[in-house]
Amino acid sequence: MNKKNNSPKNSSTDKEKRKNRLFKGRVISDKMDKTIVVLVSRLKKHPRYQKRYKVDKKYKVHDEENKYKAGDRLIIKESRPISKTKKWQVVGKV
Repeated sequence: MNKKNNSPKNSSTDKEKRKNRLFKGRVISDKMDKTIVVLVSRLKKHPRYQKRYKVDKKYKVHDEENKYKAGDRLIIKESRPISKTKKWQVVGKV
């Protein structure tokens, strides 16, 4: 009985898709040096009941010049890891 070689999906395309992720969010903390915390809210649909509900997530974002302050609305994108928890960069203001 011959077994076919089941190779995993092409992981390079998956990584490229992840690098292009963009989110809109609001700065909720700018107390760290070169780092801001951005709150991203999105609506998610329950798989069974089809009701939409709000999901919030906080991301630590690299801000090289410390120019963004709490309350600013930003667009952020995924990048290479900058530190243990910081994997996002600012694209610009909304």
